[in-house]
Amino acid sequence: MLIFPAIDLYEGKAVRLLRGAYDQMTVYSENPPEIAADFAAAGASCIHLVDLEGAKAGTTPNIHVVEKIAARSSLFTEIGGGIRNMETVDKYISIGVDRIILGTAAVEDETFLTRAVEKYGEKIAVGADIKDGFIAVRGWTEKSDKDAFSFCRRMETLGVKTLICTDISKDGAMQGTNRELYRDLSQKYAMQIVASGGVSTIEDIRHLAGLGLYGAIIGKAYYTGAISLEEAIEVAK
Repeated sequence: MLIFPAIDLYEGKAVRLLRGAYDQMTVYSENPPEIAADFAAAGASCIHLVDLEGAKAGTTPNIHVVEKIAARSSLFTEIGGGIRNMETVDKYISIGVDRIILGTAAVEDETFLTRAVEKYGEKIAVGADIKDGFIAVRGWTEKSDKDAFSFCRRMETLGVKTLICTDISKDGAMQGTNRELYRDLSQKYAMQIVASGGVSTIEDIRHLAGLGLYGAIIGKAYYTGAISLEEAIEVAK
């Protein structure tokens, strides 16, 4: 299983939210590229980026930071947050991003999702952000009418290869991840499943790896020191 340490971007800074709430934000660094370098030094091969401003507005206000990270590190770089048209996908690919994560757009614009998958194949992933059993959109600020498991099945049908699934209720809470959810996802779908939200102990990592998941995202647990990135990478192997 791959470990994706995460950087959430807001106004050019590395921050974390609690359960997706923008009014519960903690700033961890004003130099995200430096954090990416720390990830690489710890043995990481991948990095997960989210543009929190973009997620709400559908824009790319932190693309200059993303470009620096993609250019300066050897990490496999994926980005999500506000990517709702092909122009934005093309722009991120052109600056060296390896995988694009579609969230709101995957829910509301299947035509765009299909075009993106046809053009870029495995470089396109979908973020399934779950709130009370339904898919949330616009930076988790709204809940759609899409049932989570039906949505995941539809994504598989459309040819999506990688699904990044977040249990919003667990995100940033440091109360453990939703192990039952990821067990169900790994059994139901043939896609590459990435666990996100609440991964807060080495036991979480060990359990998720035992499910045969493709990857797990570590956010707040890294910044608070609850998880050693080096140990997490070793356990995930």
